[in-house]
Amino acid sequence: MSTDDKRIREFAYQIWESEGKPEGHEARHWEMARKLAEAEALAPKKSPKAAGSKTAGKGTDGKAPAATPKAPAAAKAKPAGAAKVVPPGEKATEKKPRAPRKPPAN
Repeated sequence: MSTDDKRIREFAYQIWESEGKPEGHEARHWEMARKLAEAEALAPKKSPKAAGSKTAGKGTDGKAPAATPKAPAAAKAKPAGAAKVVPPGEKATEKKPRAPRKPPAN
């Protein structure tokens, strides 16, 4: 069995599992897996070291490119309902709900 056939088999199995292991969909899973394997083979390959190398981000002349302007601070703000990340082993502190406001007396 070639490497391509093994990769197609792996993809087909993953698809089958992700769909809850249904019966009677083998042909569709194999076709989807074949297309995924083809796309993977045609995709440009990046080495894992390329992203973290010292030369990454430098131009052809060896110099770093000009700095790009940063986004405004308002664009980086978290939404009001964003959850706080709690490190493992620590307890999350829960906020007490606010009491509803009483309507003004007439």
